[in-house]
This record gives sequence, C-alpha cells and structure tokens, in this order.
Amino acid sequence: MKHPDDDYELFNRLEAEMADPGADVVDLDKARAARESTPAGPESDDPAAAVMVDRPTTAAAGPGYLGRLATAKRRDVVPLWLRSLAELRTATGWVARHYAHVVGYHALRTPVYAARLSLQAPTGLARFVGGSMRWVADREGEPVRLAAVRREDPAEYLKLSRQRDGRVRLRTLVAVLGMFTGLGLAIALYVLAPDWLQALSVGALVLALGAHGRKADAPVIHRAVEVPKASKLTSDIVLRALGSLGIPAINQAQGKGRDGFEFTAPITRDGPGWRAEGNLPYGVTVTDVIERRERLASGLRRPLGCVWPEAVSDEHTGHLVLWVGDQDMSKAKKPAWPLLKSGTVDLFKPVAFGTDQRGRWVEITLMYIAAVIGAIPRMGKTFLLRLLLLIAALDPRAELHTYDLKGTGDLDPVGNAVSHRHRAGDEEEDIEYAVRNLRALREELRRRAKMIRSLPRDICPESKVTSQLADKHSLGLHPIVIGADECQVWFEHDKYGKELEEICTDLVKRGPATGIVLLLATQRPDAKALPTGISANASARFCLKVMGQLENDMVLGTSAYKRGVRATMFSWADKGIHYFIGEGSDARIVGSVYVDAPAAEAIGARARKVRELAGTLAGYALGEAPEDTGGPSYDLLADVAAVVPEAEERVWNERIAARLAELRPDVYGGWKGENVTSALKPHGIRTRDVAGTTDDGTRTTRRGIVRADILNAMTERNEKPGAA
Repeated sequence: MKHPDDDYELFNRLEAEMADPGADVVDLDKARAARESTPAGPESDDPAAAVMVDRPTTAAAGPGYLGRLATAKRRDVVPLWLRSLAELRTATGWVARHYAHVVGYHALRTPVYAARLSLQAPTGLARFVGGSMRWVADREGEPVRLAAVRREDPAEYLKLSRQRDGRVRLRTLVAVLGMFTGLGLAIALYVLAPDWLQALSVGALVLALGAHGRKADAPVIHRAVEVPKASKLTSDIVLRALGSLGIPAINQAQGKGRDGFEFTAPITRDGPGWRAEGNLPYGVTVTDVIERRERLASGLRRPLGCVWPEAVSDEHTGHLVLWVGDQDMSKAKKPAWPLLKSGTVDLFKPVAFGTDQRGRWVEITLMYIAAVIGAIPRMGKTFLLRLLLLIAALDPRAELHTYDLKGTGDLDPVGNAVSHRHRAGDEEEDIEYAVRNLRALREELRRRAKMIRSLPRDICPESKVTSQLADKHSLGLHPIVIGADECQVWFEHDKYGKELEEICTDLVKRGPATGIVLLLATQRPDAKALPTGISANASARFCLKVMGQLENDMVLGTSAYKRGVRATMFSWADKGIHYFIGEGSDARIVGSVYVDAPAAEAIGARARKVRELAGTLAGYALGEAPEDTGGPSYDLLADVAAVVPEAEERVWNERIAARLAELRPDVYGGWKGENVTSALKPHGIRTRDVAGTTDDGTRTTRRGIVRADILNAMTERNEKPGAA
C-alpha cells in the first residue's frame, strides 16, 4: 500500500541538501570539458578513469581538405562514348542508317500520301468553310449566352449579346477582306504565274485541305521506324523499385521517411538506357539486390532483360550501379560484326566477339589464354565455341584441332574447311583419335618450350611466342588452337579419361606461353566433367545460364557467386548472353555475336581461301590422315636403339622389323625391312649394305643400318629441339 508521505519524501530530501551550506551547484558543461581534457586510456595511471569512445572534439577528425581532394573521385570531362572512336563510328552509323531508312521509306510512299490527301481535300474544304462560318457567327460564346437565358438574367444576356454583335461585325469584315484577298491572289497567280508555280500552289492548297480533312484514327503518314518507348528512369522510380525488394534495411529506412538509397551521381543516359548509381543502406550489399533481380524488374515495370544491377570492383560492396536498358538485351539489335563479310585476324591482337548491355563491342585476345565455356543445354554454348574457332580460323597461321564430341556436326563449318585435325562423335575410335592427337600436341608443347628456351633473348625477350615469331615458318611456333565441345566425354572416359585430363591440364598451364590455346565447352560444369586443375588455371571464362552456385563457381571461379557474379540470374530467353572474365577485366555481361550455320560455312570458306593463298592449309581439311594411325604414341628411334644391342654395330632392317614387332606388336606388327627403311628416312638415317650371317650360317650382304647413326640422330634431336 502506498504511504501518503512517499510523494513528498524526494522533495524533502532535495530541499535539505540544498539547504546544506557546503553543497555546490555543478555546471555540467564545465564538468564535461574537464573530463575530456583529463588523460584517460592506456597511458593514464588512474585505472578508474573513464574512456570516451566518441569525443565531440574528434568528430571532425580525419583527412583535411587537401587530403579529401587528393582522394576524390573525378568524373570524366569528356564522356566515354566521345573518347572512343569505334563507339562514335558505331553511333554515327546507326543514326545515318536510321534517317536513310526513314527518307527512303517515305519517298517510296509519297504518291500514296498525295492520293490520300487529295481524296480527303473535299472533307477538309467543308470543315474549313464550316469552321469559318462558326467563327464569324461567334458560336463559341453561344453556351454562355444560353446559360444566361436559363438563369433568366436579362442584364447578363444583354451584355453578352452586345459583345457578340461587336465580334460578328469585326469577324465579318475580316472574313470579307480575307476572301477578296485570296480571290485576288488566285487570279494573279492564274494570269501572271508560270505553270509550275500554279501547279505547286494548287497542289499545296489541296494537300493542306486534305490534311485538315483527315480522320483522327486514320493517319495519312505511317511511321517508318517503330522506336521503342521506354519511360525515363527517375529517382522516384528507383526508390519505389528498391522498396519492393523486401530488404528489411531499405524498408525500415523508407518507413521512417528516408530514401533508403543514397544517389552518388545524377541519373543519366548511358548508351541505349539509363544509369543510376549510389549507396545502399549499411549492411545491404549489391548481391542482395542481384538475388532479387526479378522483383527489381517488376518494381521498375521493365522486362527482365532490361534490368542489370552491377557491383563496382573498386568500391565497397554496398555501391550499386543500376543500368536499365530501353530494350531487352536478348532482343535489341546488335551492330554488324566486322568479320561477318570480310577481314582477317591476328590472334595476338584483340578481336570483337560480342557486345555488352550498352551495345558496345567487347574484345578478346585468343593468344596466351586457356578458356572454359559452361552452360546448361540450349543456351548457346556450342555457338560461342564455334564463334571463337571461326575467329581463330581467320588467322591463316593458326592450326586448328576441333572436336565435336556431341556428334551433331556443329563444328563442321570450321573442321571441314580449315582444321588440321577434326572429329565429330564420341565413339571409341573418335576418343582414340583424340588421344593420339593430344599426345602429339603434348610432345609439340615440349618441343616448343625447348625452342623458346634456345632462342636469343633479343628475339624472344619475354620467353613466349609472339606474332613476329609465329611468322617465322622455320621455327614452327605458329598458333595452335584446340576446341572441344562437350569435353566431359573426354574426362569421364573409363580408359583414357585420366590421361586426357593430365594432357589437357598440362596444355592449360604451359600451353599459352608456347602458342597453344585450349578451348573447352561443357554443359555439365562440375568437378568431374571439368577437372579442378583445368578450371582453376583457365584465364578466360565464359558462363552462360547455369542452375546453381556450384556450377557457377566452377566456371567463373571460387566465390564468384558470393561476389554477385551470378550466371544463375540469366533467363531462358538470354541465349548467347553470358558472364565473361578475361582481357584483364572483371566479370562483364556480354551478348556474343550470333552466327548461324550458313554464315559459319561462308566464313569458313573465306578462311580456307586465305589459307590456300598463304599455303598453310594442311591436315584434315586437305583429306590427309594423321601420320600415326596405328596406335599409341611411340619413339621410333628409341625403340630401334632398344632392339639393337651395343655389341651389334650393324644390323639388317629385316631383323630390326622382326624385333620391333616383338617389342610393340600393336604398332609394328607386320613390318618388313622396307618399312624400317621408309620410317627412318625422315630422321636422316640412310640404309647401306651390311654383311651378316643367315640362320643357316650363310654369309651374305643385305640392306641395314649402323647403330651409331641411330644414336647420333637421337643426340642431334635432343640438342636441337626444332629438329623433326
């Protein structure tokens, strides 16, 4: 129960304390100042001293004015599109083609427009006469006068009637003067003007009356170009869209009357779209927005293919760049590919292979890379691989090895036209064909490494193949480009899978510096289909739509999904659109050039003609079979040295053939003495007459070799890596 004196106890105590003559009144401001000036912290001797976390005097501490200016982000004075000659040419071409089409479209239809206006001229004349008479009679004031009559207001009516009479007299005078003036002008033109001026005047009058007599729902002139109408992106629209994402921090800020997004730059046009840039609330990342891209598109009332939220690599993770295009990226018209009709390629220089969301060309340098292409089926993976191989084919120095393990013939426009080695299918003989070829390429890799190491430093300063070295036919350092579609067939093969993985891993790691490029495409980008040793060392990555985080990171790199680089956000309609990592840039969204089968065949035929003129067409494209078609890789000289002991200085070729057949029956089975002669001839080993004893003890002379010649050839080959 509450005591009745409780309400006065506090006041009584305070009154007693104030009555104490030893008590002082404390100035709180002075007390705070004294406390802040008192040293406290690790250096203070007083363990009970309070430590101020945020001091008012240090609130403004930080870089000075000059420091802030030194670290300020300066925006470009000249916009990027104006600094890029290629983009300026592209934009100029678009504008020129647009207006050329408009002029041609309307010029062809001018007689139709004239006929329509002529037929509508009587209606226009009637409307003009009727409208003039209504204007003279002041019909527009009639509703007001009738209203005065209904109100039975005679004073207002008389005032309006006098006003009407004055208007009618003035307008009648103007109409009569205009009629006589027009009639006089018509008579003067008829009497004095030449025929062409009379025809022009009558035509202009008829067309003007026809335009006046047209129906509102039947325009005479139709649009030559249907320009997509996209609403302007405003701050209100962006804030509304961000608020619809269901992100708590944004919703809480907007619920308290704040924006929930800090714009750091004005919303501007950026190519064929709008660009908004700013900071999300604390704790909200760009990844959170990317995950809700479909909701964001709904909030912006734009198609999904128009909305592209992006992170900025050199900014914090809450800095959002939102680009909203006028058209869906998958439906927007792309500029004409420069290599579609003409031109050749230097693989050591960048070549355009696609466009970004803004319609700007994106380039790739095929040399010094190993590339991985990943996607689910039917998203354009094979077409992208074929596009890169077509680019390589347009360099007449490049030697192509193409493998269509899907077996549908999608790579035939390249393989049949220019490939040095080509195979379509996943049968056992197709796999063995590839194994033999890759074994030879691994040996070629070793030869090239020795060749580069032996070259003088002034010729090969960076210990890698250059365009100048590729031009020297004697060195054999021309580019080699290997492309394999559905590469998981190789690595999952029960017999050759491990060996193929080992060879491809070696080519990925050491091949780029020696001029060997490996392009692998798969629709199952997992650790089994795309071994980690290959995916981790690929310097160029192309990821079209995939279904999950594992596949995304397998192609684009570890933690790409967490950084917001997510190919899972692409829709089913985004065929050919992918994330591209390469050319020294962060992940970019690129729509690859679409080249259908007929166009690919035309480009392949053009590449073949270029190679025929350069004299570099060889191998499969000429109908030549691989030299080693009998089995696995082998070293002929080493095998001969193994079957001829040191005690036997000279030996007949027929005996060598028998011993080789016993050593490797799958390779040398059925060989005779003449086979040994022809096989050793390319190595510079000549046969000679060798004396010997037959099995029955008869001495005779037959064709054979000297063992020392074999050893000398092996020594010379090892000392000179460029030797055959």
